[in-house]
Amino acid sequence: MLAPKQFHFSFFLFFLVLSVLAQGKGKTMPLKNILIEIEQRYHVNFNYTEENVAGVQLIRPKKSLSFEQILQYLTEKTNLSFENLDNKFINIYKKEKNSKKICGYVFSNTDRKPIENANIHLNDGTRITTDSNGYFEFEKDAENIFSISHIGFIAKKVIIRNFDSKNCLKILLESEITELEEIKTNTILASGISKNIEGSFEIKPKKFGILPGLIEPDALQAMQQIPGVNSLDESVSSINVRGGTHDQNLFLWNGIRMYQTGHFFGLISVFNPNLAHTISIFKNGSSAFYGESVSSVVAISSTPEKTEKNTFSAGINMINADVYAKYNLSKKSYIEVSGRKSITDFVETPTYREYFNKVFQNTTITDFSKTQNIDYQSDKDFDFYDATFKYVQKIGTKDQLIVDFITIKDNLKVFQSASVNSINKSENNILRQQNYGGNVSWKRKWNSFNTTKINICNSSYELLGNQKTTNENQIVIQENTVDNNGINLENNHIINSKFSFNNGYQFIETGVANLERVNNPDFYRKTKDVLRTHALILEGKFNDTLSRILWSAGIRLNYIEKFKKYIAEPRIQFNYAFNKNLNLELLGELKSQNFQQIIDLQKDYFGIEKRRWIISNNSTIPIQRSRQVSLNLFYKKNDWLLDIENFYKRVNGITTASQGFQNQLEFVRTTGDYEIVGTEFLIQKRMNHFLTWLSYTYNNNNYHFDNYEYPGFPNNFELAHTLSWAGIYEKNNFKIALGTKWSSGRPKTSPDISRMDLANPVLIYNKPNNTNLNVFSQVNFSSTYKWESSKGIQYKLGISILNILNRKNEISEYYRINSLSNSIEDVETFSLQRTPNLSFRVSL
Repeated sequence: MLAPKQFHFSFFLFFLVLSVLAQGKGKTMPLKNILIEIEQRYHVNFNYTEENVAGVQLIRPKKSLSFEQILQYLTEKTNLSFENLDNKFINIYKKEKNSKKICGYVFSNTDRKPIENANIHLNDGTRITTDSNGYFEFEKDAENIFSISHIGFIAKKVIIRNFDSKNCLKILLESEITELEEIKTNTILASGISKNIEGSFEIKPKKFGILPGLIEPDALQAMQQIPGVNSLDESVSSINVRGGTHDQNLFLWNGIRMYQTGHFFGLISVFNPNLAHTISIFKNGSSAFYGESVSSVVAISSTPEKTEKNTFSAGINMINADVYAKYNLSKKSYIEVSGRKSITDFVETPTYREYFNKVFQNTTITDFSKTQNIDYQSDKDFDFYDATFKYVQKIGTKDQLIVDFITIKDNLKVFQSASVNSINKSENNILRQQNYGGNVSWKRKWNSFNTTKINICNSSYELLGNQKTTNENQIVIQENTVDNNGINLENNHIINSKFSFNNGYQFIETGVANLERVNNPDFYRKTKDVLRTHALILEGKFNDTLSRILWSAGIRLNYIEKFKKYIAEPRIQFNYAFNKNLNLELLGELKSQNFQQIIDLQKDYFGIEKRRWIISNNSTIPIQRSRQVSLNLFYKKNDWLLDIENFYKRVNGITTASQGFQNQLEFVRTTGDYEIVGTEFLIQKRMNHFLTWLSYTYNNNNYHFDNYEYPGFPNNFELAHTLSWAGIYEKNNFKIALGTKWSSGRPKTSPDISRMDLANPVLIYNKPNNTNLNVFSQVNFSSTYKWESSKGIQYKLGISILNILNRKNEISEYYRINSLSNSIEDVETFSLQRTPNLSFRVSL
């Protein structure tokens, strides 16, 4: 048995050995190695300077500790502070700082990553830069004011009032992404209309002011005020942009292609003017994401750029009534509905009568040889409507889902009868035209620099005509349908403040069917064609405000399955600012289109709606291809604005059936091209509340049909000279506009009377489009006034008068043989006579 002293010594020696062994198990190691292990384990980044961690050693923290406990352990065991930023970045600095020094870290506000080589500008002129960890320090002075700058970030001024020497500053710099946004001019033509630096026009209907003859922000009516855009028959269903036909324009409503653009046979736009938020119009240099058109692009979006409050409005004019409502279901979702219907079922207004007189104006036709009148009687029943629905849902902070629907429909019933030389003839006609569309769109914002959009859409169009002739006991049914399905994938990447990159894929399937059925004699024909197209899109954009250069280039590579054919469509936009007042712009594009509208016979659908959609067969109906280039000089200073643009455009693969010939080429089927060279000029001046502008357009537009006896002659849609003027006054809630439009007459083909036998008439023509109609001249007026009640209800009253001077403008003229009278008829079509319109709107 051990003595007490020996026992105590043995006990002490035992625990001393345990203590030594225990210390051997918790061996110290460099702090830097410990930090590397923690980074790998927890996927974080430590920001520190080498001098702060050099020579620091300690025991590795236990693995059972949480991440926060590990940071607390390191803080206790070292003379360092650990600042945790979103469990991603941890800044390390010494607890005790020299009170005469100021230190800090500079990070990006988007991803919290440190910014290396950021410039620190001190008041005394000293400049220092941050290290790889974004760290900086400098001697403290009396003012403690400095600024921080770095390429790609917005410069920031820092004022230090009470600096805590125990903690370094944490400074976030905002990314300078705003440089990529499109720069717009001041008001052009009217309030709410601007021109982007990339060459497109943008209309904001909710900010829209007023234009002569227009009291509502109608997209298709407003765009006709832009130089180079016309409608020879005053129809929004026949808009000609730089010599192109209406079907060569691409009309999109929330990504849905629209095949019907007009109510009342084109006198009213199908797009509710009180619904749209942004309307973009491209005459040239459009994005590579826009395909299937060889002329302009009109993209209409009803999605607001920011969240808006609940809204309800209702309005009525002398043609139709409409309602609109938007209701927020939550902070992240809302629904939007609109509806519009003609009021012709209830009342026949003066505006309605003038519209009908224009559409059905050939009730008295002058006989070419005997100058006699042939009277027609008619009974008409007409109505139209359109409706839309939108659902928007934000999912989390990064995703957004949008669902859109639109439906458009026109119905017409007409009974016509005529009596010539004791022979009676009557027709009972029914015409229905409708367009349905739907779109589901998903958008994800991965971060501030990367966004993905996916669209799945469908558009269905139908034109149905039923014609019954009583004296011949004949029924003719004709039907034209289009079914379009599409998938669009678009990725947007912002590389830095100067450069962005977009890429995507599109799939388009278009099916077109045409039906003709006659009971006497029996005849039936139905054709259906389907075309599938794949497209890869690449775009790059460079915008440097320092060098004042904007450059954008893209390419669209189409593959047409049926023809096993590849078509490349490059696009380019270049803008150079000589100074803040003067810009030079160059635009160019190659585009293609696989379907078009044709006219088999001018009398199809009793002469009112004759056009039918067909698909290219890559032979007798070629793929249309266009190339266009324009050079623009834009100047603005002291509320003056000057815009001069010269352009060249050529479209190959057109057919005579698509050009609306009503001469010797009406029954000729051949292919060719048209070529147009032109100049567009706009000068504008604003003086306080008054805005005035003058525009002039010149173009030389010619057809080329190599297989025809006259291979070259003027285009049907050529207006060699067009001149427009407007004076607009806007103050507070009162707006008034007066304007005039003058243009040289469109081409026409005259008959060769010297070679014709009027007793046994057969039409013999001179060279196609050998002469012109008389000049077109029209003066228009409009005015609106808005006021608000004490309860916040807004009221708006508008009045417009088209063709104030009631000038009889001839817009087309052609000749035909009248089988009843055995004579040649000269058929003239005239523009709208003096047409008033009133509107009233209430908004909550």
